[in-house]
Amino acid sequence: MASDSDVTIPSKIKAWVYAERGNPADVLKLVPDVGVPEIKEDQVLVKVVAASLNPVDFKRALGFFKDIDSPPPIVPGYDVAGVVVKVGDQVKKFKVGDEVYGDINEKALDHPKQHGTLAEYTAVEERLLALKPKNLSFIEAASLPLAIETAYEGLERARFSPGKSILVLGGAGGVGTLVIQLAKEVFGASRVAATSSTGKLELLKSLGADLAIDYTKENFEDLPEKFDVVYDAVKVRGR
Repeated sequence: MASDSDVTIPSKIKAWVYAERGNPADVLKLVPDVGVPEIKEDQVLVKVVAASLNPVDFKRALGFFKDIDSPPPIVPGYDVAGVVVKVGDQVKKFKVGDEVYGDINEKALDHPKQHGTLAEYTAVEERLLALKPKNLSFIEAASLPLAIETAYEGLERARFSPGKSILVLGGAGGVGTLVIQLAKEVFGASRVAATSSTGKLELLKSLGADLAIDYTKENFEDLPEKFDVVYDAVKVRGR
């Protein structure tokens, strides 16, 4: 059971939906009369202010993991930032009016939610959300969850620890920018190097990279310096 609130919640909302899998450009449609998802006791209903797309959304629509996916019709989207408008009876951390953000799927590839974040409202478990930092806009907050989870998990899997050095391939991308900052500020890297195109070298330095490498002019494999960990955020083909 969900507790009532003074907030008026419509019965039908707009959402991006695909009824069959395929190229998102062909199958994704804006539907004006989707039902508002019902929340469970441990969930909150979020009025979506901003949402972001990730490569997994594209792969999901194409059916890359359809055997373990929820069945269509599907509202895509993992990342969200918005305002809580309704809370379940077991919810303790949030109240109506709280500004929150997060990744609504606990497991990205194991039956992600049928109703995602590309909608006016979405339902999500309390444990998967956090209060939005006041110094971040909703758009900035919505860009973070899945990318920072990917960056952090990669560093954990590499057993990255204080004093180690790291080379980040694709340091100016969504995941790469976060790997640089996490490695430097959270994991205690002794040295961080990263690659990007010419125009983004200053960005790498501003994020904390000690060495910014222009991949259009220099092959990282020819560097005399060796690193404890190489984090490939672009999946360099053939390597």
